[in-house]
Amino acid sequence: MKSALSISFWLTLAFCSSAFAQTAPGRAEAISSYRLKHGEGRVAMDSALNRIAHEQAVAMASRDVLDHGVLRPLSSRVGTYAYEEIAENIAYGHDDFPKTLGQWVDSPGHQRNLLLHGASKIGVASAKSAKTGQTYWAMVIAVGLPPAKRTTSRRSEKPCRLQLLDQCL
Repeated sequence: MKSALSISFWLTLAFCSSAFAQTAPGRAEAISSYRLKHGEGRVAMDSALNRIAHEQAVAMASRDVLDHGVLRPLSSRVGTYAYEEIAENIAYGHDDFPKTLGQWVDSPGHQRNLLLHGASKIGVASAKSAKTGQTYWAMVIAVGLPPAKRTTSRRSEKPCRLQLLDQCL
């Protein structure tokens, strides 16, 4: 009985560990590990960038096309979020993130985006095509603006009169 519980525990732990590797925090950690090996800092998941990546992956999967502009250019998909620099990687062909990350690492342009200097925020998402079963991936990585540079609101383009906790009033 004790042996069966022990085996069950270890199988559950192994399953959960491999499943965790596919989660958003696991993806950020994998990218951070790669960046640290190349002299760049860690990145953390960002809800806005996750949403942007998710929308891109879903749009590519629904149309079965690998295209940065399937919705519209990245700069217009970012909207009012303030980033100093932003880049996007897309891919298809693998169901799991480690293989997709390997694809990007092996491509000079995608590698350059992974190693975007000063990046601290990231969003990663995938979506499967209902027609072909192909998995599409999108990753958006960004360098956030320091609070001192967030002095104008993109909505009104008027100077910020009062800034309180990174909010322009």
